[in-house]
Amino acid sequence: MSQGETQGRRTGRWSFLTGAVLGLAIVVVATAGVRITSDDEPQCQPVAAEPAWSVARRWDEALLNAIRRALPAPTVHARNLFHVSAAMWDAWAAYDADAAGVFVHEKHTADDLEAARNEAISYAAFRLLQHRYRTSVGGTDSLLEFGRLMEDLCYPIDVTSTEGGSPAALGNRIAAAVIDVGLADGANEAEGYTSDYAPVNAPLEVASPGPIEMEDPNRWQPLQLEQAVSQNGIPIDDTVQQFLGPHWGFVSGFALPDAGEDGLPMDPGPPPFLGDPVSDRDYKADAVEVIDKSGQLDPAQGVMVDISPASLGANPLGTNAGHGYATNPVTGEPYAPNVVNRGDFTRALTEFWADGPKSETPPGHWNVVANAVSDSPGFEFRIGGSGPEVDRLEWDVKLYLALNGAVHDAAIAAWGAKGYYDSVRPISMIRFMGGHGQSSDPDGPSYDPRGLPLEEGLVEVITERTTAPGGRHEALAGHEGEIAIHAWVGNPEDPDRDTGGVAWIHATEWVPYQQATFVTPAFAGYVSGHSTFSRAAAEVLTAITGSGYFPGGLAEWTIPAGALHVELGPTRDVVLQWATYYDAADQAGISRLYGGIHIAADDFAGRRIGAECGMAAWARAQRYYEGAVDGQG
Repeated sequence: MSQGETQGRRTGRWSFLTGAVLGLAIVVVATAGVRITSDDEPQCQPVAAEPAWSVARRWDEALLNAIRRALPAPTVHARNLFHVSAAMWDAWAAYDADAAGVFVHEKHTADDLEAARNEAISYAAFRLLQHRYRTSVGGTDSLLEFGRLMEDLCYPIDVTSTEGGSPAALGNRIAAAVIDVGLADGANEAEGYTSDYAPVNAPLEVASPGPIEMEDPNRWQPLQLEQAVSQNGIPIDDTVQQFLGPHWGFVSGFALPDAGEDGLPMDPGPPPFLGDPVSDRDYKADAVEVIDKSGQLDPAQGVMVDISPASLGANPLGTNAGHGYATNPVTGEPYAPNVVNRGDFTRALTEFWADGPKSETPPGHWNVVANAVSDSPGFEFRIGGSGPEVDRLEWDVKLYLALNGAVHDAAIAAWGAKGYYDSVRPISMIRFMGGHGQSSDPDGPSYDPRGLPLEEGLVEVITERTTAPGGRHEALAGHEGEIAIHAWVGNPEDPDRDTGGVAWIHATEWVPYQQATFVTPAFAGYVSGHSTFSRAAAEVLTAITGSGYFPGGLAEWTIPAGALHVELGPTRDVVLQWATYYDAADQAGISRLYGGIHIAADDFAGRRIGAECGMAAWARAQRYYEGAVDGQG
């Protein structure tokens, strides 16, 4: 991706403790290849990319660029990443005596294995990507990029035959097989991935403050926006959200158990429910936690925090109970403090993991992370961290098969829960309960068992005393008896010059820290896709590298001052840091609470089922490596 495409929450470059700075931009030489026309004219000369990039890596980068151009549908893109990865794997495995293919099980020989594999991989990836992105947003540019890459690699795109034993024909056969599988895997690709879902609740008009009513405050409520723009900046005609992928739990996965009749291949158990005797308290507490985090988004508060691995990380699975690390196990030295303004950190963290605008979505984001790890200086390509070092192509096809098998399964597992439980988002929770009153004091004003619990300094009843001149609710005078919360005020009129800040506002006017044209994703909350994708990917990276730690025991990403999109900030550079893949995954999950997108129940359950997806995908991928899958080896 170009520097222009990485503005905002991901302006910068991955760096590791080795001190190297890793670029993510594709670098190609200026001269194009020349197609052969006769024996007297020069042969086509492939255009070089990054010296260490394999052909599989080049196709992964082309796919990531296509995802950035398209509408941000993480389920669809996770499926595309997996199917392209499996196609590339099948092309590689066809020239290995032991490895088993996922969709195609042919075996071939070649005098030049590297050349044959590169050719078969390229035709498989090209044909499949042409099919998947030909009608997508940005599809024209994506198809041009795919064609340019074939030209750069000196593979004529008019070789379409699936007959014979040539590498090109093999690649075309693999692509055709994957396309056929995709048309019958439950995704409803032929009908644009649509379903017959209808929401229980009427849309919430985000711009209209005041109490809201919901048919069921435990179920998802679509938002109605004055102007709708996707996470990657594409205008959307329909300003009322349509649930993306409620049927996705029925899609065929990589290493998932059968979904059964409910479309729920992994059941994390139910989310908390308002009015439920057991979980009503959790529902309310989770909503209040989101309000509390919303109130930490103001740099003017002047609170300073240490965000280094010395203080953050090492959480037991499904918790935020870790306290960091005493030392870096790679260097043996303590992690240096990294003290920043809390309001800068929370906003930078939220926007970095938000995956928009021009985003590769969470599944693709973890491909970027994995590629940066593979590119790190001195990295040893040993599968599982031990044994002989393999070449870069073998590493990449094995990495992508396991990684994208895991995130594909994560999408199915997470959206299976989203479709089955159809759960509410924080904006609806907070506005609904805030509009009903407070639920803490039956003898106090504005009591309603469906109201927000009171918490001094965070959730309060507006009174004549608090609205008096100099009172903390003075700006809310005339609304005595209603509920005020101390939270982010909302989007400033000029986000390039101003911040929304934090203040006392009506609970019924609260909005997440997101673009005003986006607000909340168009699907149910439980479980968090970010948490599920991220933990699944972290499990695979831990397993395939043989270490839970990033190279050198520390990964960093710098958010430059002024690079945020939602509002002005950060006030100074913020260097996000993680010791382990799990730490990065946990921060991806918790960022959604600061952003007002999820509650803790969504995050923790997503981490747990993501761990299952990642470990299962890694176990299954190894069987393909060894040729011991489904009686093939």
